[in-house]
Amino acid sequence: MSPDRPSIGVLALQGDVAEHLVALERAGARPSTVRRPAELAAVDALVVPGGESTVLDKLARAFGLHEPVTERIRAGMPVYGSCAGMIMLADRLVDGSEGQRTFGGLDVAVRRNAFGRQVESFEEDLAFPALGEAGLGEAPLRAAFIRAPWVEQAGPGVEVLARVGTGPAAGTVVAVRQGVLVATSFHPEITGDLRVHRLFVAMVARAAAAGRSATGAPAVRG
Repeated sequence: MSPDRPSIGVLALQGDVAEHLVALERAGARPSTVRRPAELAAVDALVVPGGESTVLDKLARAFGLHEPVTERIRAGMPVYGSCAGMIMLADRLVDGSEGQRTFGGLDVAVRRNAFGRQVESFEEDLAFPALGEAGLGEAPLRAAFIRAPWVEQAGPGVEVLARVGTGPAAGTVVAVRQGVLVATSFHPEITGDLRVHRLFVAMVARAAAAGRSATGAPAVRG
C-alpha cells in the first residue's frame, strides 16, 4: 500500500456502496469494491456500509465472504461499519433474526432498527470529541439516522465516541471504537462531512505503518 493513500475496500453486496467509495476517495484513500475473497485479500482495510443487515449476512455467505472477513478481522484488519455495518461488527445482537450471523469483533450488544421505521429517520448534530483529538475540528458532526441501530451494551475495551444529545433517546450510544474497529449508527457518507472517513483513513495508515515497523518489511495482506 501507499503510506499516504491506503487501499480500503467497500463491501459491495448491498447498501450505500457508491457513497462510501466517493467519501473514501475524497478522504485520501484508494477505494475499491469487494465482492469476492480475492478482492478482500487485496485491500488493507474494509468498510461495511449501511443497508439491511440480514441481507448483508445472507449475501456474504453466498459470495463466500463471511469467513474470510471474519478471519481478517481476527487478524487485525481495520474495519469501519456504518448503520447495518455496525450490526455486522457486533459480537451480540439484541433482536437478531433467527439464524442471523455477524462478522463480530466489537464487544458490543446492538439493537437493530432501534430508532424506529424509515419514516422516523432524522438528523442531529453530535458531539464527537475524537475528531477534535485527531485534529479534524471541534465542530459538531451532522449525523443522519435511517432505520438505525444503537449500542445497548459495550464491553470494557470499547471506547464510546458519540451519544445522542437530545430527545427521548438522549444518551444512547451511536458511535464506538475498539482497537482498529469503528462503527457508527448513522451515515456520514451522505451528509458531506468527511471527518469520520478521514479518521478511519488515518487509523488504517497508522495500523499499516505499525505493521511495517514490527516486521521491518511491508505488511502482508491475505
